[in-house]
Amino acid sequence: MSEKKEVMKTLIIGSGPAGYTAAIYAARASMDPVVFTGIEPGGQLMITTDVENYPGYPDGVKGPQMMDDFRNQAERFGTEVIYDTVVKVDFTGPVHKVWTEGGNEYHSHSIIISTGASAKWLGLESEKEFMNRGVSACAVCDGFFFKGSKVAVVGGGDTAAEESQYLSKLCPEVHLLVRRDEMRASKIMQERVFKTPNIKVHWNTEAEEILGDSEVNGVRIVNNQSGEKKVLDVSGFFVAIGHKPNTDIFKDWLEMDETNYLITKGKSTQTNVEGVFVSGDAADKIYRQAVTAAGTGCMAALDAERYLTDKGII
Repeated sequence: MSEKKEVMKTLIIGSGPAGYTAAIYAARASMDPVVFTGIEPGGQLMITTDVENYPGYPDGVKGPQMMDDFRNQAERFGTEVIYDTVVKVDFTGPVHKVWTEGGNEYHSHSIIISTGASAKWLGLESEKEFMNRGVSACAVCDGFFFKGSKVAVVGGGDTAAEESQYLSKLCPEVHLLVRRDEMRASKIMQERVFKTPNIKVHWNTEAEEILGDSEVNGVRIVNNQSGEKKVLDVSGFFVAIGHKPNTDIFKDWLEMDETNYLITKGKSTQTNVEGVFVSGDAADKIYRQAVTAAGTGCMAALDAERYLTDKGII
């Protein structure tokens, strides 16, 4: 697509469940949405195999197929999808500007941010090798697949504590690997972990290598003080060291919390800049589910529609 200087009604940055849902609602409201997919079209679900907890898919669905379904539905109503990444924004004035990696400049009356968040990983080669074959960054998403199996969780914060708690209800044994001699989690979360009999905490411990053939069957751990190594017999390996919201390009424009998640006004999706809305994991550090992201995508489109209507644009 050639460079556009005419002013769009709605420009959506990001193409996961939030972005595509926003596009579906916006397109049906005659807002002529244009979606910029970003470097990972479809978001985190593109690296997810089986999705079994999204309503409407009784037999489950592959993550990439689900995102194809979302995109096809958005395009059916007239959404334009551009496979490019927004790398710079200018939110001064009533008309907002964005620039893409492809070198084009676009103007829009309203912006919906759906850039999501990315899980932090340990950086092990074996972590990549066994992705979706026993390695996961979301216990709520994938824990069910390990029901009745032993698992390991890496991390020492609230996320790791919550993931361990969740898995302890499904798995007979949960090994929590904490690289320090204490947890960073809140006191109440630590107490819950310590009171759960099938959670075993390994202090001063790091994962050295994830083991397996076609799927994970163990993890080699090392005590970072004594140097002692041993192998834990586990079928699942959950990395729970946090997520990073993909919001860096908005730092000079939008209000964020201390971990760079975008802040919205009240229960709306409105940011501190008029006409700029946010949906999905770029603003949600609590739930981080496809279905909640889709829900806020709907909200953002409705908020943007009201904004454009009040301005007499639609």
